[in-house]
Amino acid sequence: MKKQLENLIDVKSIMTLALTGGFIGLTCAGEITGEQFLTIFTMIVGFYFGTQIQKNKMK
Repeated sequence: MKKQLENLIDVKSIMTLALTGGFIGLTCAGEITGEQFLTIFTMIVGFYFGTQIQKNKMK
């Protein structure tokens, strides 16, 4: 459990959560459309999980 918490506090994880929150806020405020949000969010999540899978393969 402690190791999972340490991994969650990783810089990439914090950036992913911050960007997700920011783009959710922009979508709710009407600054960007839902389609733009989906495109950006897909790229962010894809990058995050791609790097996590790569990190696990290297171990």
